[in-house]
Amino acid sequence: MRWLASILLALGAMPAEAAAPATVAAYMGQPQAAPSARIAYGPAPAQVVELFLPPGKGPHPVVVLIHGGCFLAEYQGLPQTSGIAADLAARGYAVWNVEYRRLGEAGAGYPGTFLDVADAVDRIRAEAPRYGLDAKRVIAVGHSAGGHLALWAASRGKLPRSSPLWRADPLPIRAVVSLGGIGDLQAHADIFSGACGPTLAQVAPPETYAETSPAALLPAGVPVTMIHGEFDHVMPPGTGRSYAATVRAAGDRADAIEVGSAGHFEPVMPGADAWRTVVLPAIARAFGKRP
Repeated sequence: MRWLASILLALGAMPAEAAAPATVAAYMGQPQAAPSARIAYGPAPAQVVELFLPPGKGPHPVVVLIHGGCFLAEYQGLPQTSGIAADLAARGYAVWNVEYRRLGEAGAGYPGTFLDVADAVDRIRAEAPRYGLDAKRVIAVGHSAGGHLALWAASRGKLPRSSPLWRADPLPIRAVVSLGGIGDLQAHADIFSGACGPTLAQVAPPETYAETSPAALLPAGVPVTMIHGEFDHVMPPGTGRSYAATVRAAGDRADAIEVGSAGHFEPVMPGADAWRTVVLPAIARAFGKRP
């Protein structure tokens, strides 16, 4: 449990006067919610999406939601994002909660994990008529490792045909909201590895950065919002500011938001102020709405 242990150690080192961020236990113990449908996009057990639908016939705007967990199969995955998926559905969004093969499962790593995300996103087109999804209004929201995959999913249209990760006509993603995620593998892989160990190098080896690092696939023509808790010791706020600057330098729009008194988990906890006052407005803006 390297990921949990490193975060607990970091939290234990917080100064006494600082507001205590959410604990791992609080994050893992959140109430879970049942989806409206479960859709397989491939033959492997992990190649599945849980769909949370809002009331009404639609067509509904779609949030592609990608969980974190250091790319490791030992963590729960979909159950940990089911609470925010249900919250978003209650607010009028269809949520495409993506599972993918993680380390410890056959086929995980490069290229399998990335192809899973690509195939899961592209499956929206086929399911849109049945479930009332608006395939032209899709954004991606990802947490931690899932933040990296969300940023990558939005930029994969820049991949050359020679890449094993290439897919014809990828579904366009209008915007990305990354929650404690990593966008520049070259610059920040060592920081991510400080919490997660060597998992990123196993999923995206350095020799694949031209295909797996969102920073290498800019400009993507997709606006990005990087959200990090003030006390995020997995991906500190400076990494989000740095990546946002890289995105802007490439000609795309990007914002970086630091959430005061929050750690790595509050942005994906529906009962936390960070979710209600920062993440939800960012998602609304990503759809072109006024918060």
